[in-house]
Amino acid sequence: MAIPVTMPKQGQSVETCIITRWFKNKGDKVSTGDILFSYETDKAAFEMESPGEGILLDTFFDEGAEVPVLINVAAIGQPGEDIKSLYPGSTLVKESGPATKPEQGSGHETGKVLIAASPSDSRIRISPRARILAKGKGINYTNLQGSGPNGRIVLTDIEKASSGAVQFDKMVSSDGKNYSELPLSNVRRLIAKAMHTSLQSSAQLTHHMSADVRKLLEARRKIKEGLASGNARQDIKLNDMICWCVIRALEKFPEANSHFQGESIRTFNKVHLGLAVDTPRGLMVPAVRNAGEMDLVQLSRELKSTADSCRKGNIDPELIKSTAASFTVSNLGNYGVEMFTPVINLPQVAILGVCSIINRPIDLGNNTFGFVPYMGLSLTYDHRAIDGGPATLFLREIKEQIEKFEYK
Repeated sequence: MAIPVTMPKQGQSVETCIITRWFKNKGDKVSTGDILFSYETDKAAFEMESPGEGILLDTFFDEGAEVPVLINVAAIGQPGEDIKSLYPGSTLVKESGPATKPEQGSGHETGKVLIAASPSDSRIRISPRARILAKGKGINYTNLQGSGPNGRIVLTDIEKASSGAVQFDKMVSSDGKNYSELPLSNVRRLIAKAMHTSLQSSAQLTHHMSADVRKLLEARRKIKEGLASGNARQDIKLNDMICWCVIRALEKFPEANSHFQGESIRTFNKVHLGLAVDTPRGLMVPAVRNAGEMDLVQLSRELKSTADSCRKGNIDPELIKSTAASFTVSNLGNYGVEMFTPVINLPQVAILGVCSIINRPIDLGNNTFGFVPYMGLSLTYDHRAIDGGPATLFLREIKEQIEKFEYK
């Protein structure tokens, strides 16, 4: 019996998702767990795994199609199986011109498609995402031969047309100027909106401080040796140790573990740590809930698991809401950034930026000077919720937690 592939419902508020790419084509053999397609919600991007094994008998929507959640988007089974009962229903689609059979980008019933063509495209079959990309790149697609169902132009057709005409970075637009232009992805659009709102609607100020990280580096050395000998349970990274220290500081300065509500400040009894994760789809900030209740090994494991879920595209949408975390850590040290100003993930009242390690000269005593590794720490806080004095004391506590860190 054929297996339906259904568009998941990612969070209570998500009603539709956009299919961004198909990784399998009609007729391909698939196994359970294979990535079938990627899709975006209004919050993040994800990948859909195959729910079974067999042949991908058909795909019902093109790349770029906006699909209601809980609607079938494909069918998996054995060659020759009847899949008519799995085609998308007609109640969630718009009227369009006549059709004789279901097709990618369309609903099941005759004469109905998910997205009706605009008047200017009435004779040209092109997916919405392909149309947007073509417009952004200044490509005339009226004479293109589409590779989609019934000759429909899809995203890959526009990409091929672009690469075949000129190099991407030297593209000539319709008005003769050299530049490239791409439409914003859903994730990029959300990031842009969130960052602009954060800076526009809060009073943000950043303090910078440095911490001696000799003990962290010594702990890291011991962990590597333990892994090599088989004695270590977890490959604990420097960022894991820093997050551990931040949690200890938050326990002493709970005012930084808060949300600014406009007319009130909500201070949390537990630390729900947000972690800025750079993914191919854009920045995500998932939360590790109840992080303060974990030991270092558990925390390290949860941080890694959460970051991996973001990069794979299967993170729980509820964990990437800005309200899911009570405080966020953003680490750019691996990129060599010596100092930066992180932007608060509202309604949180603060965020810590972790910078690279730099060896600095220091007086070691007895007229002896040497170089000591220091890590930059950048704390951005909302001055509406926290004053400069308490913010400085909180940042200093993070520094002290780092400098007295002990690995057991």
